[in-house]
Amino acid sequence: MLEKLLNNLREKNILILGFGIEGKSTYSFIRKHFPKKPITICDEKEDYEKELAQDKYAKCIHGNEYLECTQDFDLIFKTPGISFKDIDISNFQDKITSELEMVLEFVDIFTIGITGTKGKSTTSSLMYSVLKNNGKNTMLLGNIGIPIFEKLDEITKDTILVLELSSHALQYIKKSPNVAILLNIFEEHLDHYKSYDEYIDAKYNIFKYQTERDYALYNIDNEVISNKDVKTKAKKIIVSMKKEDADVILKGNEIYYKGNLAYIDDEKRHILGNHNLNNIMFIVAVSDILGLDFNLTKQAIDECMPLEHRMEYVGKFNDIEYYNDSIATIPEATINAIETLKNINTLIVGGKDRGVHQGELIEYINNSKIENVICLPKTGEYIAEGIKNKQVYLVENLSQAVKIAKEKTKKGMICLLSPAASSYGYFKNFKERGNLFKEYVKE
Repeated sequence: MLEKLLNNLREKNILILGFGIEGKSTYSFIRKHFPKKPITICDEKEDYEKELAQDKYAKCIHGNEYLECTQDFDLIFKTPGISFKDIDISNFQDKITSELEMVLEFVDIFTIGITGTKGKSTTSSLMYSVLKNNGKNTMLLGNIGIPIFEKLDEITKDTILVLELSSHALQYIKKSPNVAILLNIFEEHLDHYKSYDEYIDAKYNIFKYQTERDYALYNIDNEVISNKDVKTKAKKIIVSMKKEDADVILKGNEIYYKGNLAYIDDEKRHILGNHNLNNIMFIVAVSDILGLDFNLTKQAIDECMPLEHRMEYVGKFNDIEYYNDSIATIPEATINAIETLKNINTLIVGGKDRGVHQGELIEYINNSKIENVICLPKTGEYIAEGIKNKQVYLVENLSQAVKIAKEKTKKGMICLLSPAASSYGYFKNFKERGNLFKEYVKE
């Protein structure tokens, strides 16, 4: 299965750029198959050298020093989190690769790639559950938390690889998945890209290199996608909750794929909200494309539980219900959470300012029945300025926010953490933010 990939790596001079989770998995995979192969690793943190101290074939360089020797490398494995926003990469862009691209290019395996600003983790998990319930040999890898190379030695010819793909993973690829799903595009990661258009183009790479044998599924209800043509050789599958001429449509509580009933939303599902029903529309379309069993697909969807930090029920304390939606890093996600949970009395918002506009969220909050808005730095400061006819509390940290929420939230109602902003700069990631919220609530 891996012969073509290993042959490609065998004689290449390789640089691993970034020694985080994916960088370490790339290193481990190469070292496992080529114990004495020279490998160069570059990371801005100097302490990573300690992990490589026993490897006499590994060379370490720091920061942007690799820019001075890019001509020495045949392949540059760029980990997704590294941005080239302010760097001229014209003299080495053709050398940039990734675990994702290597697998798409050199491993003969069926792949389902799922991307979108929001919903990709839930949709990827649903797709994986549906395939497993239908008896398929499948793996869920990528942005979901498991690097692709970490499980590569376990795949077989009949494995169906479900890949959750971030825009960072897609930005420089030159191959696309067999089934490509684009759920939506909203403003996010504007600190990582030179422009919003560059971010959009990165997402669209999921379709760019598909063939006539492949499938491209996308949500035409999304404003960005409806205004930008999907250019691909693949068979196009249009998903819509509004347009009756789409390939996948919603009629009442029924989803139809190409005119055939594919799923009945009978309120048995645990993953709530219309935005998740939209995600399910993609799943049932792929299920039909792959010839899966309708009943087994529905069973898997309905039984699948929400992922952590996604409208996660924390518990009821002093007759107040708490929900952790730390994954909500854009205004649209927070609006979806409010619409789904409904009985919200207190909302906790705010995080790193990445240039994402908050006007729509401010207007939505002003027109809602929410009474208390607790605002965290930095975006919370901007949101607070626009809130009218609500109790607004500016706080310095999450601990203070939860303390006020416990005092001010009405009994029998909900306190929701849904920041509408990134966690970076204040927390390691959205998981740390969500876990701390749960700790403070339960104290």
